[in-house]
Amino acid sequence: MRSVSIFGATGSIGESAFDLLMHDGGPDRWRVVALSGGANIARLAQMARALRAEIAVTAYPERLNDLREALAGSGIDAAAGPAALVEAADRPADWTLSAIIGAAGLAPGLRVLERGGTLALANKESLVTAGRLVMATAQRSGARILPVDSEHSAIFQALGGDNLDSVEAVTITASGGAFRDWPLERLADATVAEASTHPNWAMGQRITIDSASMFNKALELIEAQEFFGIDPARIKVLVHPESIVHALVSHKDGGTLAHLGPPDMRHAIGYALHWPDRADLPVARLDLAAIGSLSFRAPDEERWPALRLARQVMQTGGASGAVLNAAKEQALDDFLAGRIRFTDMASAVEATLDALTARPGFATSPMDLASVLDWDQQARQFAAAWAVREARR
Repeated sequence: MRSVSIFGATGSIGESAFDLLMHDGGPDRWRVVALSGGANIARLAQMARALRAEIAVTAYPERLNDLREALAGSGIDAAAGPAALVEAADRPADWTLSAIIGAAGLAPGLRVLERGGTLALANKESLVTAGRLVMATAQRSGARILPVDSEHSAIFQALGGDNLDSVEAVTITASGGAFRDWPLERLADATVAEASTHPNWAMGQRITIDSASMFNKALELIEAQEFFGIDPARIKVLVHPESIVHALVSHKDGGTLAHLGPPDMRHAIGYALHWPDRADLPVARLDLAAIGSLSFRAPDEERWPALRLARQVMQTGGASGAVLNAAKEQALDDFLAGRIRFTDMASAVEATLDALTARPGFATSPMDLASVLDWDQQARQFAAAWAVREARR
């Protein structure tokens, strides 16, 4: 019986993983070590009971008593807070899914890698903020990282063990999000509610807004560079409204391999869960005749300046990934709170990158967690102050 842990169980990725485990025998086939979640204590406890997890952890220390009450009589341990997340990640498990949103997923993911475990990585921020640290930790311990973002899973599958020397380019696709067809002049006035809808994918609010701003794709560009070791000039983006083709791998001989599938994260999660084998997954099968046609277009960096900023980060290196991600998270908080406009998010990130570039040590990639978190804090502080200044204008 294989053992698994899921960090970020109550988010959209975690819910998909839970669905797969329950479809595949639940606790009778899988030994679930740890589940973590945020403020949705009732759902976290429900999942932990259904999977008979050994421990459930909430990210919020003030909710520990609520979690204990929700798990009363189950025999499942309850814990709370960042330290508890890391301790739960240290519990041996054959396979661990890192699906915590944001930089908060870095510490538990690193602990899994330090103990030499298999990390199914949906937390793209880990590679964006600390790519060299993450990959070096895995190499040192002998841990394995399996990509769970649909685009990176698609690249991984399309490569099929091919030597990167034969690869001319990789292309990740983007749906374009909620505003792909909006007039540019309307974007500044886009509301939180409008940005929180997605034409194809069912995701949480934050990642849905990141899709609308294309910051989600910006992070994925950096993630592809860090995970696959591909030169930035060989990583491309296509806007593909149907979200059927997830990535393409183009070889030097002129051939291109594409990975196609329905817009359902259970495929990428299930592929990582059963790798190197393939399992019968409860996902829809493609009917290309019914779909009829697929469309593609080049991304407009005036509409989506996040892509330009990602290119800047990939060229600059050093602490720029940690700074971009933290500034993006702070800017999203400010947009959600009504302090800045939708289009101000990219401006806040760019201003933060420009300002922190001159600070000592920026050009050096952070190779320990403390350094990553220090740059993260500096970027959040600057971006928050930027939003206050903009609100006063």
